[in-house]
Amino acid sequence: MAWGGLFLSFSRPSQDQQKSCLSAAGGFNYDAPLHGASRPKSVAKLTAGDTEASDKALVERGFFVNRSRVLVGSGTTTFNHAKSALLSWKHLALGWANVEPDTPVKAGTRFCICYKELIPWVMLPLQIAYVTDGNGGNSSGHGKGCVFAYGSGTLQGHLLAGEERFSVQLDEDDQVWYEVMSFSKPAHILSSLCYPYVQLRQKHFAHQSGQALLRHVASRSRDTR
Repeated sequence: MAWGGLFLSFSRPSQDQQKSCLSAAGGFNYDAPLHGASRPKSVAKLTAGDTEASDKALVERGFFVNRSRVLVGSGTTTFNHAKSALLSWKHLALGWANVEPDTPVKAGTRFCICYKELIPWVMLPLQIAYVTDGNGGNSSGHGKGCVFAYGSGTLQGHLLAGEERFSVQLDEDDQVWYEVMSFSKPAHILSSLCYPYVQLRQKHFAHQSGQALLRHVASRSRDTR
């Protein structure tokens, strides 16, 4: 059901409920020049200090920027396991938040994050704005410098306005990193009134996502021994 511009359910939302939410949701609810603004411009952008400049520009436009980065392991096998987690949405299999695991990871895909807050579940509509699958100039596609990332933008009917990027990178030291980066600001009176709490929940969400990805990679590593 829709309440106050939000899409709610008193039980875990069914696929039909999510389809209804996406049908009712409009387009992106943040400015067109910022569509894809979370996209890594290069592999170096994921780790370089100049991210501070891009973050500052977003903050000056009224956005809260959140970054969470965790070391997953090392080597191409670990990178591929981490990439498989993003492709199957294992990084968002949190129990209290989830995405349908068969959702295609490609630009233009619309989907819901189903999120449980106290009693009701909230369906938050998004659309994948871009997918980056780069190899850092390595023709094999599996060497150091590989990065896989995608960013999703909020649609009308979402509590927030902005974008969130999930990425895995195999850096020049053969280490695999997982990062969640988002920029957002309130898009509903409820998130405006509770924004400090919303920011804490965003940080918690990013941390829990990192833990979910680590569990998936550990499980895949055991299965391949």
